[in-house]
Amino acid sequence: MPTAEVVAEDDRNEGERLRNELRRRLLAGRAKLPTSMIGRAGRTATVAWRLGRSVLARRRAVGGGDGSDGHEVPDDIEEIARIVGSLGQLKGIDMKVGQILSYIDFAMPQDLRNALSVLQTHAQPMPGAEVVAVLRRELGERADDLLPALEAEPIAAASIGQVHRSRLPDGEPVAVKVQYPGVERAIRADLKPAGLGGAISSIIYPGAEVRAFIAEARARFLEECDYLHEAAAQRRFAALHEGHPVIAVPAVHDAYCSRRVLTSSWLAGSHLDTFLAGEPPQETRDRIGEALFGFYVGTLFQHGLYNCDPHPGNYLFLEDGRVGMVDYGCTREFERPFVAKLARLTCAVQRDDRDLLLRSFAELGLIRERRRADFETARGLVRAFYGPMLRDEIQTIDVGEARSMREVLASKRKLMKLSLPSEFLFLFRIRFGLMSVLARLGARANWHQQERRWAECE
Repeated sequence: MPTAEVVAEDDRNEGERLRNELRRRLLAGRAKLPTSMIGRAGRTATVAWRLGRSVLARRRAVGGGDGSDGHEVPDDIEEIARIVGSLGQLKGIDMKVGQILSYIDFAMPQDLRNALSVLQTHAQPMPGAEVVAVLRRELGERADDLLPALEAEPIAAASIGQVHRSRLPDGEPVAVKVQYPGVERAIRADLKPAGLGGAISSIIYPGAEVRAFIAEARARFLEECDYLHEAAAQRRFAALHEGHPVIAVPAVHDAYCSRRVLTSSWLAGSHLDTFLAGEPPQETRDRIGEALFGFYVGTLFQHGLYNCDPHPGNYLFLEDGRVGMVDYGCTREFERPFVAKLARLTCAVQRDDRDLLLRSFAELGLIRERRRADFETARGLVRAFYGPMLRDEIQTIDVGEARSMREVLASKRKLMKLSLPSEFLFLFRIRFGLMSVLARLGARANWHQQERRWAECE
């Protein structure tokens, strides 16, 4: 009888075979990016239906809910390939949702999460001629400095653009990110208020002010289409982490940047799965985990700056032990008064002091009336949000820590009594994303004390 270790190794090998096949199919594909609202809405509905059907089939098979023996899982690589291929073709918000589901939605079957994780670094690429056309249109004569050494095959393809390796005239290797033509128009089509408000508010938190929620999401997603905005954010993060022993932020080469082209210094490193396959020692995992916690949580509390896209495809593990942090398209800067309120909430939740919590809830507008039921709903929400950071002990993070939050969010009738600030949209995303990455790393630390230090709790 095979041991648990053998079964786990077989599962990892099978998952990697599936990912390799999906990467091959994505790179071989050449499909035109749909940009009309009607065209995108129809394709989005189709892929959502396919994904939901596949999830349901797996849950029934594993649990035996349809009368099966609970062991047979449908072998439908073609259906999975269609789902991943459709998301890769749609790009924009649809592909971004696929990326998020691959590392945050712990209720999703593992094989589907493995498949969707391919979208963290791959999609159907632009043809080479189209890449050259974008570079010439955006950079003019400066494109001639990049084109001779530009590698035809992209090293990564994201939801907004794809990345090619090249060299500057002085020989320095660089990563050149080129935006998909029409992707901003596609995202604007996805962000039509009639579709976005109901879909996202029902998924995340129905108690939010929908108009403010839509405005927040729209601003962030459209900012990602402006590579000059991303370049500015990347320079800020680079300045804040200059000389950091673990975090490396690639330099921006402004002469080769435009609204649709971003050129950065090249960082040679491996992605998370490859890094973990090398079985790094616990000390290395802990060191990297604490650095990532500071990168996200510390930068927020100390500088009001937030990188809102924590998916694993944005990390490069370098040979010198550092972690290269790439992709600053989704970056949010919070006003200092809001950061101060969030810090006070953090300290109040850690102390679980009713009076302090009530004051923080009132400051943030979480509760409309000070009734006991409203207070308990808000308290449950924020305690689920902070999760393992409330335990004052050295610990690894359980991959299922976000389930308590899902249970709270499922209680829609209670949540309707709350009024969640629109800023919480990306705070939720980064929180669950960070917890997922730390869980995958197996990093150990006293996260409670880490957050207490960054929030400057007394």
